[in-house]
Amino acid sequence: MKTLNIVSSRPYSVHIGTKLLRDCGSFLKELGKRGKVMLVCGTNVDPLYAKTVSDSLSAAGFRVERFVFSAGETAKNPQTLLSLLNAMAEAGLTRADCVLALGGGVCGDLTGLAASLYQRGISFINIPTTLLSMVDSCIGGKTAVDLPAGKNLMGTFYPPALVLIDTDTLSTLPECEIQNGCAEVIKYAFLRKPELLELLASRSWDALISECLCVKARYIAQDEFDSGERQFLNFGHTFGHAIEAASAFSVSHGEAVAIGMVIATRYAAKIGLCKPDCLDALKNALVRAGLPTESAYDRSTLLPYLLADKKRRLDSLTLVLPKRLGECVLKPISASSLAEVEV
Repeated sequence: MKTLNIVSSRPYSVHIGTKLLRDCGSFLKELGKRGKVMLVCGTNVDPLYAKTVSDSLSAAGFRVERFVFSAGETAKNPQTLLSLLNAMAEAGLTRADCVLALGGGVCGDLTGLAASLYQRGISFINIPTTLLSMVDSCIGGKTAVDLPAGKNLMGTFYPPALVLIDTDTLSTLPECEIQNGCAEVIKYAFLRKPELLELLASRSWDALISECLCVKARYIAQDEFDSGERQFLNFGHTFGHAIEAASAFSVSHGEAVAIGMVIATRYAAKIGLCKPDCLDALKNALVRAGLPTESAYDRSTLLPYLLADKKRRLDSLTLVLPKRLGECVLKPISASSLAEVEV
């Protein structure tokens, strides 16, 4: 087992290994937790892993409550959030108890937000079960649900108390979910660590997850609340989130981020920031991972969602643009200049 310590306003540990689900009760006891645990998972994860986690928690002396929601991004909304908060209240959770997310990024975002709001904050444990959440969203403390106007518009910064990554859960993921996670790995390769592309080709999951989280952890330590350096982690996400929303979330997050990275890199090549071979390298990496490289939506369709982006400041959006594989820059762009970006 490998352990990473995340530096933030509330430091926490990430454990990466196998058989961690069956030992999660012991991890919570070592953290000093007692009492009740609200186990939150989607309808896809519930039949696979909820019993293993529940049994481990019960054996460690916890009283387990369960909240199961309809799997998918469309469930990441204020209505599901309110249902979860009501379930927590009806179960009698107090600040001494905790809420545990068992699932992908949607589950982590939803559960983390509920934990931050319930009684002004109770402990949040994150157990990601998708590659995408393992390599990216499980750390950093960003929690949110979507609004009709756009993705992640209702949210908080709320770090988990503990993250357990059991790579055994990757064995039940469909290939399309593995591909989704590959998009974030390729993002980290272009931001800072080109050698991740070789690790991705070998599918060395433990090493891959650890390396990605180490890169993200450095950005979190420098800029926990996303006002400076941490904005680099948005490579591909500005356009990606717009594509997700425009598609009513029929385009997955990983697919949308892949296309968003291509749009940003194409623009970088257009303005002479990177050479055309940088765009070629990105497209080749995405195609090898089974990810798309072109958008089905035009600029006029995406523009309302781009302007609603939570990272917008006055009339400006900050784009993350590559100079070369392993190095990117932040470039503010006015809303009116979005017409120069080919989508």
